[in-house]
Amino acid sequence: MSTNNEKKAYRIQNLSCSSCAKTYEANLKALPNVIDAEVNHTAAKIYITGDATIAEMEKAGAFDNVKVRDVNERKIEKENFWKKKENYPVYLAAVIVLISLILSFTLGEKHILPTIGYLAAIIIGGYSLFITGFKNLIRLKFDMNTLMTIAVIGATLIGEWQEGATVVILFAISEALERYSMDKARQSINLLMDVAPSEALIRRDGAEQTMDVTDIRVGDIMIVKPGKKVAMDGIVIKGHSTINQAAITGESVPAAKGIDDEVFAGTLNEEGLIEVKVTKLVEDTTISKIIHLVEEAQAERAPSQAFVDKFAKYYTPAIMIIAVLVMLIPPLLLNGSWHEWLYQGLAVLIIGCPCALVVSTPVAIVTAIGNAARQGVLIKGGIHLEEAGHIDTIAFDKTGTLTEGIPAVTDIFPVDNDSLIKAAALENGSQHPLAAAILRKAETEQLSYQAVTVENFQSITGKGVKGDIDGRTYYIGSPSLFESLGLGSDEKIETLQADGKTVMLFGSDKIELIIAVADELRPEVTAVLRELKQMKLNTMMLTGDNERTGQAIGRRAGLASVQANLMPEDKLNIIRETKKQHKVVMIGDGVNDAPALAAADIGIAMGGSGTDTALETADIALMSGDLNKLPYTIRLSKKTLKIIKQNITFSLIIKLIALLLVIPGWLTLWIAIFSDIGATLIVTLNSMRLIRLKNK
Repeated sequence: MSTNNEKKAYRIQNLSCSSCAKTYEANLKALPNVIDAEVNHTAAKIYITGDATIAEMEKAGAFDNVKVRDVNERKIEKENFWKKKENYPVYLAAVIVLISLILSFTLGEKHILPTIGYLAAIIIGGYSLFITGFKNLIRLKFDMNTLMTIAVIGATLIGEWQEGATVVILFAISEALERYSMDKARQSINLLMDVAPSEALIRRDGAEQTMDVTDIRVGDIMIVKPGKKVAMDGIVIKGHSTINQAAITGESVPAAKGIDDEVFAGTLNEEGLIEVKVTKLVEDTTISKIIHLVEEAQAERAPSQAFVDKFAKYYTPAIMIIAVLVMLIPPLLLNGSWHEWLYQGLAVLIIGCPCALVVSTPVAIVTAIGNAARQGVLIKGGIHLEEAGHIDTIAFDKTGTLTEGIPAVTDIFPVDNDSLIKAAALENGSQHPLAAAILRKAETEQLSYQAVTVENFQSITGKGVKGDIDGRTYYIGSPSLFESLGLGSDEKIETLQADGKTVMLFGSDKIELIIAVADELRPEVTAVLRELKQMKLNTMMLTGDNERTGQAIGRRAGLASVQANLMPEDKLNIIRETKKQHKVVMIGDGVNDAPALAAADIGIAMGGSGTDTALETADIALMSGDLNKLPYTIRLSKKTLKIIKQNITFSLIIKLIALLLVIPGWLTLWIAIFSDIGATLIVTLNSMRLIRLKNK
């Protein structure tokens, strides 16, 4: 078989733990035609460079009953936790231990039958543990499997059959709990994969047919009926409807879609029949990119996880040394009983099992990132999740972030529809953004300005426009235009300008209308900034707009400080200066704020509608462009940090207390077993509380 350098992805099932992932990765790399292999345990994916068959990859993972399937396969095998085949030996071993316990009470602990039962339970329940443990011993690799193997063998050698069998059973249960918790944490990815349908109704060459999404090409026409999900990204070419985009943006409020509007795979067509021209292949759709980024993010080690991994590297050998000292020093130097202190040393080995520590961080990180993805917040790695929990300052861009980004008419004096119709008719010939604001106002008021005929239309550069309506010359433009024409002024103008609004005047031989236009605050801004203030966070705005407008927006929003008249490099320098004393988040639209976003400790992009820019620019993307997601993201980050610290602290304290019991000789295998499995269970359940955190 010839090898190639193409990197291919596959999904896997049944891989138990991160330690098993390393073993599986080594086995894959050893395959004859594989150039390189990478195992993403968190996302349950493998990446193979070279050639390998499914059978070869499954054989490499046979030690953990690994199953391999195509990466684009949409059907997720949802196997009941209690019915998993790898759990059957544990059930059988547990039943045998229970029977042996009963026999111990009826026939006596020294009787041969319960001893045989305990031995059978150890072999059946601990078979895979011993295989891994012995291999590790040969390689002088000391991990939890090695510790458990030594502890169980030691327990049998000193005649503690009952405790040895119980260690095997409870360690197997602890491993099953780890698998279960990771499976639950991965559900966010599985739910995202289920979002987009696997088939679509396609019109190609004049014929309509249902096709698998992998066979759909760019340019195909997709027909989406009411109540059906959109299967591919594309542009509407026929029909109108409302689309529920919750899968992409986290927002359940439907968006109106018409011709030339973009739609995304995984969104729900609620009303009308639409025809969509496909613009992306299935692997390039927005939902596919989100899934890929979430998987990559969940696999990326957070700083606390890196700390735990490094700590465990030295911690496990240290426990081995402590256990040996406990076994040898009292009998050799203090006339202690060999049996008693060998027993204590074995208990130390079990206490030293770093299960709870190893689970403490990844389950919390994976759960939090998955929860955020379902809420429409894309966090691109554990490091960014943790970093966001430390921030104390938030810098906002103005246009498109705090404001709508579209000028709108806010005030008209006096209210006169006849004059507004003439003003709109005059502006209908202009291309200026402020003209568009007046036209939108007229359309909102359902005024028929198109019926008005404008003659001798002329643009007055930098000031406004003029034209003749019904034989009279009308002007619309800046106050300076009317002053230069000698048509007067008004005290309302200064009041409106002081409020950060742009003022336009309309009239003929006098001022007939005063029209104020502004880029309005997003409706959620005030409440969001109030919540951020309650969270003891500093807020500031960095804008390229003029000082007066910037300060006015800042006052209305409730910002602590405003810096205006800034070029992109000015924003970058301010972020760099602020970073010297604070942890800073920069939040912007992901395009013109790119330098500041990159320089900040955390860059957050306003996603708008899940665009590629939002996905690729920043560390975190608010997919709906809804600022309400910002306090949720920070709360999630802070809670994740808190839970990780709780998990690590709790795991270490439990082990320290148990180890201190060695001094008076009170530590038993039972205490060691239950403290270890108890800590693992509590840490796992504590991490999974993050599933319940929702956006308010």
